[in-house]
Amino acid sequence: MPTKELLMIPGPTPVPDRVLRAMAAPMVNHRGEAFAKVFDEVTVGLKKLYLTDHEVIVLPAAGTGGLEAAVVNFLSPGDRVLALVTGVFGERWVKIARAYGAEVEVIETTSGQAADPPELARRLANDPSGEIKAVLITHNETSTGVTNPLEELAAAAASHPALLMVDAVSSLGAIPLRPDAWGLDVVVTGSQKAMMAPPGLAFLSVSPKGWERAAAATNPKFYWDLTTYRKQIATRQTPYTPAVSLWFALREALAMIEEEGLEAAWGRHALLGRMTRAGVRALGLDLLADPDYASDTVTAVQMPAKLEAKALRGELRKKYGVVTAGGQGKLTDSIFRLGHVGWVDPKDILQSLAALELALDSLGHSVVLGTGVAAAQTVWKEAG
Repeated sequence: MPTKELLMIPGPTPVPDRVLRAMAAPMVNHRGEAFAKVFDEVTVGLKKLYLTDHEVIVLPAAGTGGLEAAVVNFLSPGDRVLALVTGVFGERWVKIARAYGAEVEVIETTSGQAADPPELARRLANDPSGEIKAVLITHNETSTGVTNPLEELAAAAASHPALLMVDAVSSLGAIPLRPDAWGLDVVVTGSQKAMMAPPGLAFLSVSPKGWERAAAATNPKFYWDLTTYRKQIATRQTPYTPAVSLWFALREALAMIEEEGLEAAWGRHALLGRMTRAGVRALGLDLLADPDYASDTVTAVQMPAKLEAKALRGELRKKYGVVTAGGQGKLTDSIFRLGHVGWVDPKDILQSLAALELALDSLGHSVVLGTGVAAAQTVWKEAG
């Protein structure tokens, strides 16, 4: 039995020791100067991470709570909405919008394929009166290991008045994302992925156009009313009791990201993605995602014939201490997923691939031990 586990799922992700220690700091008065100082540092750090000049709202919620807050604040019952669905989390956007009375039209891709900017442009061109009020986009679809071409999608929608609302829960901080430069109106993320903090905080950046729409939105809201949170920014406080310990953790995690450098973090995740994909392919396994749009935060691997995903994942965890994720929805039995986001480095990829080779071998799948590791090592070496 392994003495420790290596968490290689797309979230929650490993939390650095210094972030964990920050959470253990004594509690402070959330209406006093001590918390106000934390509020200031986090506010600055989030703007740098988002590459935005606009406010970033912090909510005590998981990423799904952030998505719901976006729907509640920027849409009204009866609004027509266009959703680009490339997997389970795109479907979640649709469910939330429909729960609040939006009329949602879906453009769905085949599993492993990315959303198509020309198709989006054609659909919006057929809406000259601007009846579509928002476009819902999942930047990085963790259920399929696909990163959608967000900059191109935003450009395709630039001439239409619809809000661009983006689920960046598994991308922001790990994959290039420029909300202001790309004209994104609402960008949602969470603390438990690239931010290297525990689950429990959600974040939304909002453009001036987004705030204009919020003023006219008619969905009922109280706790999720973002205008209340926005007003409180000037007081350096939150409107309701914050998750103080998570704010301590977040401040430390943001400091770590700044020390590494945001573009360096993007580069590290790109390297991890290349290493993982090279190692998996060297073992003769197929990837689900279109190679041109493969995610740098999670790799979805198709199961070889005669092997069960549940058995392989169990072997990885029980014998070798590597925790992976299963497929979701219709992909439950056909793929497994290796996460490589947040506090992960190339050595973790090599360990995971070595364990994968051994697990495949022990389950009777023909594999030459060391092949996947060697392929990943080559990628790492070539990266310098």
